Amino acid sequence: MADISVLLPDGSSRSLPQGSCVADLAASIGSRLAKAAVAGTINGVEVDLSAPLSEGVTVSVITDNSDEGRHVLRHSTAHVLAQAVIQLFPGAQFSIGPAIEDGFYYDFELVGGRTFSDDDLAAIEARMREIMKAAQPFVRSEMSAAEGLKLFAAQKYKCEIIERVTSGAADGSDAGEVGDSDTISVYRNTEEFVDLCRGPHVPTTAKLGHFALMKVAGAYWRGNEKGPMLQRIYGTAWESDAAVKEHLHRLEEAAKRDHRRLANELDLLSFPTELGGGLAVWHPKGAIVRKLMEDYSRQRHQDGDYQFVYTPHLANANLFAKSGHLDFYADGMYPPMEMDNGTYYMKPMNCPMHCLIFDSRQRSYRELPLRLFELGNVYRYERAGTLHGLLRIRGFTQDDSHIYCTEEQMADEIASLLDFIMSVLRRFGFEDFEFNLSTRDPEKSVGSDEIWEKATAALKEALERHGVQYKMKEGDAAFYGPKIDIDVRDAIGRKWQLSTIQCDFNLPERFGLEYIGSDGARHRPIMLHRALFGSIERFFGVLIEHYAGAFPTWLSPEQVRVLPVALAHDAYAQQVVSQLKAAGFRVDIDHADEQLGKRIRNAKTSKVPYVLVVGDDDVANGSVGVNPRGGEVERDVKVSEFISRVASEVAEGQSGGE
Repeated sequence: MADISVLLPDGSSRSLPQGSCVADLAASIGSRLAKAAVAGTINGVEVDLSAPLSEGVTVSVITDNSDEGRHVLRHSTAHVLAQAVIQLFPGAQFSIGPAIEDGFYYDFELVGGRTFSDDDLAAIEARMREIMKAAQPFVRSEMSAAEGLKLFAAQKYKCEIIERVTSGAADGSDAGEVGDSDTISVYRNTEEFVDLCRGPHVPTTAKLGHFALMKVAGAYWRGNEKGPMLQRIYGTAWESDAAVKEHLHRLEEAAKRDHRRLANELDLLSFPTELGGGLAVWHPKGAIVRKLMEDYSRQRHQDGDYQFVYTPHLANANLFAKSGHLDFYADGMYPPMEMDNGTYYMKPMNCPMHCLIFDSRQRSYRELPLRLFELGNVYRYERAGTLHGLLRIRGFTQDDSHIYCTEEQMADEIASLLDFIMSVLRRFGFEDFEFNLSTRDPEKSVGSDEIWEKATAALKEALERHGVQYKMKEGDAAFYGPKIDIDVRDAIGRKWQLSTIQCDFNLPERFGLEYIGSDGARHRPIMLHRALFGSIERFFGVLIEHYAGAFPTWLSPEQVRVLPVALAHDAYAQQVVSQLKAAGFRVDIDHADEQLGKRIRNAKTSKVPYVLVVGDDDVANGSVGVNPRGGEVERDVKVSEFISRVASEVAEGQSGGE
């Protein structure tokens, strides 16, 4: 029987016997690759290692230490979690168990409304390790939806998923369970356990084992608070025990940096229950940092030839019908308000109102690019179970810009936006960026092929001009245009999606936007959406966690705290405070009502960059003792020298990245 030839990612080819699978390819390349292999791709589609190969296909091997490989490990571990729970808790219902960033979860409903305890988690983890040690194979099979409903007749959530997918009502939570056809796939570990899944999975449970169960939480089915409350078990899984330990250490660091705890401890802001979920009030210290952020944003936009606009917080429903938000985003909007002259909504986005400003009079090509900027408040209804401090909130402020330009201007404008975004992010202490380019989904898009190609090419050109590496997310763009998402990594390596550049062909068409070109004819402008911070609230939450609350001096709400050693030194301490305030510093005094050691500890806990201690010698010499955050104590520093030194530090921080 003749061999087959397959193509590898580097463009080379490899011959294999007829009937070979992805695992055979990995073994033919080397034993190390075979050991690390967990799945593969054939012509770009992820498959099990047992998937057969045919002549001319392009094949890659997915290894356990890649992002894709870890996803497979986590999804497979989630299946073993479900298997263990079903064995230990007869009658349990299991719903969905996806891989998520750094881990996985599975949602269950136990008989009689029982909840999992810490002892239960230990027992479940022990049973999972028994299953993994048994090296049970993951065996894939396919069947019709009718057969699937029969197989899972005792599992109501699995049946609901099958019915939703086959009826066309599926959402993202169903994506990992069933494909978008009438055929469904399942994976069986034993005669007793089978799960609904698209795959791929590792060949056997012996490929797993580097995992930990983390916690139990309540989770509404499909995130609907009116639906049943399920029990969600979270876990993490990696390619080695060392990777698990490293991840657990990062989690410990993340807990120390939780912005919700730090915001309360540092008196930055709070979430009073009287306000309702997802709404914050900013305390004076937090408001200082916010003002610095907003002032900086305004100045950079002013320098960048943006025109400032303001728009109302609510609008008539007709506006959001025209923009398409009522068609595509109604679930994320607050309920309508019936007024005496129509139906009104709190605005979820600023862009429709900016289109009204563009359309308020005839525009000439000489006015383009027209860059509109607003620090605009928007309101989006987030389900209670998804709220998370400032990172997922219901009322927030976007540093929102919409740029109207010609097709010819688009590439230069996007390149300029990338410069703008990266300089702003660097200014706030971020240096590690990741870029993602999302392209058209032909089934869900508006606009001509030509304009999509031009816009995508412009985004690519801008990225390549900057010499940055980027990932392609095929078919992941919004329906109205391609986009660049910019992620940053914080001080402990976590990734945050912050800034976006989004092309839009939809709104200019919906609003009939036009400008008069140099040829005297009417033309449709290209619209670019752009947010630097994303939102003030989310960016502030990320900043708190990035710096663990210890903001750089230029951004700290309190830059200096002066401590008189005793009451006799209060008058001199007040003089120092006055000098520092006159120099433009944010300074406070902690009078000698308590022991000096306690007051120094309080200042350190408050993460004040500089603590100045003044005693007899300082009164006599016009000096201070400088106790810097994270540095060595200095004695007998002249006040003028300290002011000069810190002024230089603040100036350098304020100009950083520009």
